[in-house]
Amino acid sequence: MRHGRLALAPAVGTTALALGALGALVMAPAAGAVEPQEASIGFDCGSFGSGTAALKATQNGTAATIEVSTAAIKAPLDVGAGAVASTLTLTRNGSGTTTFTGNANPAIPAGSPVSTGPLNGTVASGDSLAASSLKIVVFGITVNCAATSAQTPGPFVF
Repeated sequence: MRHGRLALAPAVGTTALALGALGALVMAPAAGAVEPQEASIGFDCGSFGSGTAALKATQNGTAATIEVSTAAIKAPLDVGAGAVASTLTLTRNGSGTTTFTGNANPAIPAGSPVSTGPLNGTVASGDSLAASSLKIVVFGITVNCAATSAQTPGPFVF
């Protein structure tokens, strides 16, 4: 009997340690949450067109990303992945601005709406950000878009 108790003690200790670690993971704080996670806004891109853009935001601590897909600009030719350089400018807390930048994009077939992102930026807890302009550079051509409507359902709050 004594041998059985000794073998059981390490198993119980290991199980308790594993449950303790699991509990610590469950209780760990989640990455920062942004609300809303998706929004839309109207953009006028001059001679390149106008239309609605869909914005999708995520947050991990002070790092945040925004993906942009807009029917305001259509690709004139096939665009390879990673070939679009973009800058999304957002109004921060009602005054001042911040930018999200990047050159990550999926491959875009000719005639399709332009998608870009994730665009990377830095946020602080409580930041309220609303898109105001979008600059896209593809094949050396710069397209500047200005917001024509308020972001709906509202600004991103981090």
